[in-house]
Amino acid sequence: MSEGATFIGVIGGSGIYEIEGLEGSEWVLVESPWGMPSDRILTGSMAGVRMAFLPRHGRGHVHSPTTVPYRANMDALKRIGVTDVVSVSACGSFREDMAPGEFVIVDQFIDRTFARDKSFFGEGCVAHVSVAHPTCARLGAVTADAAEAAGARVHRGGTYLAMEGPQFSTLAESVMYREHWGCDVIGMTNMPEAKLAREAELCYASVAMITDYDSWHPDHGEVDVTEIIKTLVGNAEKGRALAAGLPGRLGASRIQCPHGCDRALEHAVLTRPDARDPGVVARLDAVAGRVLN
Repeated sequence: MSEGATFIGVIGGSGIYEIEGLEGSEWVLVESPWGMPSDRILTGSMAGVRMAFLPRHGRGHVHSPTTVPYRANMDALKRIGVTDVVSVSACGSFREDMAPGEFVIVDQFIDRTFARDKSFFGEGCVAHVSVAHPTCARLGAVTADAAEAAGARVHRGGTYLAMEGPQFSTLAESVMYREHWGCDVIGMTNMPEAKLAREAELCYASVAMITDYDSWHPDHGEVDVTEIIKTLVGNAEKGRALAAGLPGRLGASRIQCPHGCDRALEHAVLTRPDARDPGVVARLDAVAGRVLN
């Protein structure tokens, strides 16, 4: 197995807009052929490991879940050399035993979003990647360990219902997702993020920080933004501590992903080389240059 250098990319959601303690840190503007990322990317190192931080909604929270430039974000992270992406986001819970303030290391998704670009590929260069297991088990386990060390109660595994938003669920929707679909948590941002990470051959782990019980719970009623913000404050502190604990656990040297995340495009591109649109191929250089060039 070939070795390389670990470069951790953290995508921070609501309540997390920076990582403290990065050595040699600077906010870098990364241009992408897929548009501008959500914000400049904070780069630096910690414990001898390179790290990058991208605020998903931008500093000041200027992008809604629908308007986050997901493709530009993932392309920009890949473009600067990121190998492992850890997504941190707020979510609601469908389970009584997954309470506000606790973290879920998501390993499955049901994608109900409908107004977002979900792939780097399409006309001019067609590819189909597997997302049967949409997160990296290796990275997820490391992330869970870091979350526990940060003081969080952690649930290892869970199904995340990705909704379009920006409104929260109706009561009927919440009950359906919980009782009939078997979902564990609900959020608005992990899709198409996880799918794009797979297309970019990046290991991806999702940390869902629970802020509320959505609207199904008879003792909690509808989602209250004021209460969410209160819970976010405590979650964000643990989320930042989690991020700081990743470098020491992953280490500076990296081998091939045992689950094949970094080889996801190996047999995925179907368009013949002579039939590929040169402009599309050029646009895909950072994401898929390994298999297209």
